[in-house]
Amino acid sequence: MTVDDTTSGAGAQPPSDGSSGASASSSGQGASGSAGASGSASGFAAGASGSASEAGGTSGSASGTGGTSGSASGTGETSGSASGTSGSGTSGPAQHTPHHEVDHTAEPSDDPLAIRLEQLILGAERRYTAFQAARTAGVSMELAARFWRAMGFADIGQAKALTEADVLALRRLAGLVEAGLLSEPMAVQVARSTGQTTARLADWQIDSFLEGLTEPPEPGMTRTEVTYPLVELLLPELEEFLVYVWRRQLAAATGRVVQAADDEEMVDRRLAVAFADLVGFTRLTRRLEEEELGELVESFETTCADLVAAHSGRLIKTLGDEVLYAADDAGTAAEIALRLIETMTDDESMPALRVGIAFGTVTTRMGDVFGTTVNLASRLTSIAPKDALLVDGAFAEELIRTGDAPASEAEAAEEAAKAEKEGRVVPTYRFALQPMWQRPVRGLGVVEPWLLTRRPT
Repeated sequence: MTVDDTTSGAGAQPPSDGSSGASASSSGQGASGSAGASGSASGFAAGASGSASEAGGTSGSASGTGGTSGSASGTGETSGSASGTSGSGTSGPAQHTPHHEVDHTAEPSDDPLAIRLEQLILGAERRYTAFQAARTAGVSMELAARFWRAMGFADIGQAKALTEADVLALRRLAGLVEAGLLSEPMAVQVARSTGQTTARLADWQIDSFLEGLTEPPEPGMTRTEVTYPLVELLLPELEEFLVYVWRRQLAAATGRVVQAADDEEMVDRRLAVAFADLVGFTRLTRRLEEEELGELVESFETTCADLVAAHSGRLIKTLGDEVLYAADDAGTAAEIALRLIETMTDDESMPALRVGIAFGTVTTRMGDVFGTTVNLASRLTSIAPKDALLVDGAFAEELIRTGDAPASEAEAAEEAAKAEKEGRVVPTYRFALQPMWQRPVRGLGVVEPWLLTRRPT
């Protein structure tokens, strides 16, 4: 974050446009100050959740952090008041920030509607530069810059682009570190995971959701004339819904963790990991129009997401023509894969699908999965035939162990005959396994894939 660290106090260094701005900061009137902030940087406050009173209580209870930041805030107010005296009066020459100390990467946003929408969404006016916000929050500039960049926001230089919510967000994160609840690297990771997830959500809502709803209802009306009242109506509803879904997902994730067999399994878990890939997608991109291609990808991702969720799997991520999902047990992963293939086969508008699954230890980080098991599942997908499912040896063994598949069809027939002769119930299996030719797989050595199919009842 490009700032002038030679300034002192929350209101010391005036903006580069020559206006004092310090007295506005110290007076608490929330003057917007310089509008020359990039949209993404000023949007940082969207990541700060909760009300001012709630956040203040949080930071105040965290090992004295609230007291520390309160002291810093008080210092900032004092210096801001002192330096702002000339600004609030009639005297005092305009002070300009040297050209080499200004961040020229921040693009100004002077559109009145854009500023009004920003204030509506953030719930506050621009008030602080980055340095002033860090100082007021009692956080070092270095740590504040790490938090902001982790959340995905651009450096803003000395533009007044931050609000009270940004200060409270810094206090919260710093308070968790001071209280020992999170290490500093973990706090940065929390900021990064939250930023990446919500950035994608916000982009989707603007590109797909709001774009369709802001079509002018009457001739002569512009889209911008419709946007403000629509955002005003939708904002509280979408916020409540976001919190609801997040709590539900958090409860589900917590339940999976506490059910782990041991502490090591909480981090490095044994999972079934699967990739499902559309065949010939590259050729389709040359043949279809952009709108048709977008509809195909959306239909594919929606179908996969619905099937994975309905059968207790977890969709890890979508990659356009490919999805990655995981399941706690091999039988669930196999059922999802076969249903995906069957659904796509019945849809004449969809290309063929191929799926690869591997079972083993997986490292989970920020909602994603890593490790040899994931790499193997990806390689199996690349060599799978059209409308077919390939699995690795560990996955096959797991299905046999749980009774979802026989070790061989000959053994299954022999066992069925014996059970019938003895008057016992004949064992039934959901899946059939057929060993394929061993083959070298790049980076993983020689593997023996198994073709998995649904066993006739």
